[in-house]
Amino acid sequence: MRPVTVTVSDTMQQGYSYVRTEPMGENFSPEFTPDLTPKEMLALGVFGGKYMTDCKKEFPVEWFTHARLSPGGHDRSCNFFGVDASQSLSVWREKGWIYKEDPRGWFQWYCRYFSGRRIPKEDARQIKRWRQMVRHVAQIKYACRQADETCHTRQRQALLHWAYDSRKL
Repeated sequence: MRPVTVTVSDTMQQGYSYVRTEPMGENFSPEFTPDLTPKEMLALGVFGGKYMTDCKKEFPVEWFTHARLSPGGHDRSCNFFGVDASQSLSVWREKGWIYKEDPRGWFQWYCRYFSGRRIPKEDARQIKRWRQMVRHVAQIKYACRQADETCHTRQRQALLHWAYDSRKL
């Protein structure tokens, strides 16, 4: 694959450029095996529909064909489980979870990683954070009947935010 340079211009980032060096959806770290693609996550409903409303030019148009978005602001009814399951961006910043090049956080990192961008140190940090979510998978498996989507809905929604398909648990 020939590297492709992407220049970002949205409400949170202007003039940031990065290079996609891998084919879309390929050559992931062997430690990173998400259940869902960004397109699938957006169609299911994540982050109150607010997360990607101004980023459509950066990513493939088909990601947004069936996306559950809320341009007017966070709307928990856009989430698959209809519940809030994330903390505000200000909390993410306070906790040091935001990488300066991805001001929207983990999902923005994942979209860019899925699209072919690689930043080894940041990729390792985010993959480590993703792997830590597996404890929630174990808790749902322990506490809920399989495929009972009414059990632990907040935790299930949070897992969807991290590309774990909690509908199958």
